[in-house]
Amino acid sequence: MSTDNNPLLQEFHTFHNTAPFSLIKESDYESAFAKAIQIAKKEINSITENTEAPSFENTIEALDSSGETLGRISSIFFNLNSAETNDEIQRIAREVSPQLSEFGNDVTLNLDLFKRVKAVYDQKNDLDLTEEQKTLLDKQYKRFSRNGANLTDDKKVRLREIDSELSKLTLAFGENVLAATNDFEMHLEDDSRLAGLPESAKEAAAETAKAKDKTGYVFTLDYPSYIPFMTYVDDRKLREEMSKAFGKKAYKDDHDNQENVLNIVRLRYERAQLLGYETHAHFVLEERMAKTPETVIQFSQEILEKAKPAAQHDFDELTNFAISISNQSEISESITKLEKWDAAYYSEKLKQRLFSLDDELLKPYFKLENVINGVFEIASRLYGLSFEETQEIEKYHPDVLTYVVKNEDDSLNSIFYADFFPRKGKRNGAWMTSFKGQWHDANGNNVRPHVSNVCNFTKPTATKPSLLTFNEVTTLFHEFGHALHGMLADTKYQSLSGTSVFWDFVELPSQVLENWCYEKEALEIFARHYETNEVIPLEYIEKIKAAANFQEGLQTLRQLSFGMLDMNWHGIDPTGITDVKAHERKTFDQTDLYPDVVSSCMSTSFGHIFQGGYSAGYYSYKWAEVLDADAFEMFKENGIFDRTTAKKFRDHVLSRGGTEDPMLLYTRFRGSEPKIDALLKRAGLIS
Repeated sequence: MSTDNNPLLQEFHTFHNTAPFSLIKESDYESAFAKAIQIAKKEINSITENTEAPSFENTIEALDSSGETLGRISSIFFNLNSAETNDEIQRIAREVSPQLSEFGNDVTLNLDLFKRVKAVYDQKNDLDLTEEQKTLLDKQYKRFSRNGANLTDDKKVRLREIDSELSKLTLAFGENVLAATNDFEMHLEDDSRLAGLPESAKEAAAETAKAKDKTGYVFTLDYPSYIPFMTYVDDRKLREEMSKAFGKKAYKDDHDNQENVLNIVRLRYERAQLLGYETHAHFVLEERMAKTPETVIQFSQEILEKAKPAAQHDFDELTNFAISISNQSEISESITKLEKWDAAYYSEKLKQRLFSLDDELLKPYFKLENVINGVFEIASRLYGLSFEETQEIEKYHPDVLTYVVKNEDDSLNSIFYADFFPRKGKRNGAWMTSFKGQWHDANGNNVRPHVSNVCNFTKPTATKPSLLTFNEVTTLFHEFGHALHGMLADTKYQSLSGTSVFWDFVELPSQVLENWCYEKEALEIFARHYETNEVIPLEYIEKIKAAANFQEGLQTLRQLSFGMLDMNWHGIDPTGITDVKAHERKTFDQTDLYPDVVSSCMSTSFGHIFQGGYSAGYYSYKWAEVLDADAFEMFKENGIFDRTTAKKFRDHVLSRGGTEDPMLLYTRFRGSEPKIDALLKRAGLIS
C-alpha cells in the first residue's frame, strides 16, 4: 500500500498541529508504522555512519531526536487502543507490538551505535554539559547497558525473543481483561430487587439496558455501574453475585489470564537474569527513588506495622456494626460475619452513621462540568493557566472535550483532551497520557504538549447531568495533577520532559493535587448544587474533612497488599510457581482481614503490573503519598493558593521532568528530604 497520502505520515496542518482523527483510517496504521520504522532506522544509520568523532551533539542529541514520526504514530494508536478500541485496532496492536519491540532491540543492541554512545559517556567528565545534558547522557548510556548492549550475540538473540514475546503477552493480558469485563452483565427486570439503590444509578442502569435493546436494568463491571451497586443494593445475594463476577475477571473463564501471568513473570525474570540482575524488581528499581527491593520491603513493612492494628480496629468496628444493623433490619439479610461483598455496603452505612455523610448527599454538589471548571480555576490561581474549550480540535469520540491552555502572557501552554465517560471500547480506570510531548526543537522553539485525561465517570441521564461521587472528584483531581506535570513541562529534551520521571516520583504531582479536594477554600470554588447553584454547606465540608480518615487503616492495608503482591511476583525467582491463586494468597494472607473468595483472583486482572508500566513499581503510590503529604504541609503553612509556594513547586518539580535525580528536585522545593511522619499523621495512624 502506498504511503504517499497516509495522513499519519504527513505534517498535521490542523489547529495547533493536533491529530487529524477524521482523516485517519484503521487501514492507515500498519503501513504508517512500517514506514515510520524505516524512517527511524535511517535516522539511526545517519548517526552510526557519521565519520566525525562521536560528540554529545552528533550522537546523544541526535539519538534523542530520532524516531519522532514513529513516536507520534505510536502515541495516537496506543491511546486509541486504550480509549476507543475495537477488534481491528486490537488485531493491529498484536501485529505491530512485536515489530516495535524488534525495532527497540535493533537500537539498543546496535553495537556501532553503542560504541559511539559509550565514547561520549567515557569522556563525560571532560565535557562542559548542563545538568540536563548529563542526565540525558547517563540515561542514553543506561538505555543500552540495561538492555543488552554488553551481551554476547547468543544472549542478544534470546533478549529479542523475550521482548517480542512479552509485547504479545501483555497485550493479550489486557485484551482478556477488557473482554471479560464486557462479557458480564446483570440484567434485572424486577425493580424490587434494587431496594437501596439511588434513583440516579437505577436510571443509568435503565439507559444501559435500553442501549442494549433490553427492558429493565443492566449492570456491568464498569466502575460507574459496579461501585453504586456494591455500595447501596440491599439484596446481599445480588451483591455477592456482582462481587464474585468482578473478582474472577480473566480467571478460569473464557478469557483466562493465568498462563499469561506466569509467562510474563517468568520472562521478566529471565530477562533480568540475562542482564545480570537478581530479579526483575532489582532491574526496575535501579532506576527508581527506592533503588532496591529491600528498601521497598522495609518501607512497606514500616507502614504495615502502623496500619495493621488500625485496620483490625476498622474491620472489627465494621463487623460489629454490620451484624448489629443486619439483625435489626427488614431489608437486608442477617449476617454472622463480614464478606467482601459486604464491605462497601456496610462501610457506607457506618460512614452515614458516624458523619451523616454519603455520596448521594454530596453528588448534587459535584456536577462534572463544575468540577472541571473548579480544577481549571485552581490551576489558574496556582500557575496562571487559563482553559478555553474549542471545537477546532478534532476528537476521536464525540464525548471528548478539547481545550486550548494558555499562560498568563496569553502564549500557548498546551492542548488538553478530556474523555470522561465509559463505553464498550474503553478500558476501565483513569489515566493521563499525551498525544505529543514537550521539547525544544532544533530552532530553539519550545514545542508544547498535547495532554489527555481519560476517566470513567457516571454519564448524564435524561433527567440529571453527570454528578460525581467524592471519590470520582479526587480521581479527576489526581489525573489532572498528572496533566499539569505534562502541561508545565519545560525541558530541552523530550525524553526527559513532563512525566518522564522515576515511577515512584511520577505520582507526586497527581496525589498532591488531591489535597485541594478537602479544603474549604477550594471546595467553595466548584462545589455548587447543580439545581440551585448553592455553595456546598460548611457542615458538609467539615464532614468531608472529618471523614477523610474513615477506615484509613483498611484502605492503607489494601493498597499495601497490592504493592506487596507486585513485589512477590517480581522480586523473586518465579520459575517454580504453578498456581497463580495460591501464590497470590501468600501475600494476601498477611494483609487480608476478609475471608478469601475461592473463585476470585486479583492477579489475572491486575493491569497496572501485567499490562501497564507498574511492574515492581506499584509501591510507588504509597511512596508518593509520603512525598505529597510532606509537600502539602508546605502549602498549608503558606496558604493553599500561595503563588510563591506554587512557583517553587512548578520550578523545581513540575517543569523539570526527569532532568535530575528526583530527590534533589524535591529537596530544592521543600528544603529537606520528605518525612514519613506527615503521611502517618494525615492518615491518623499516629498522633
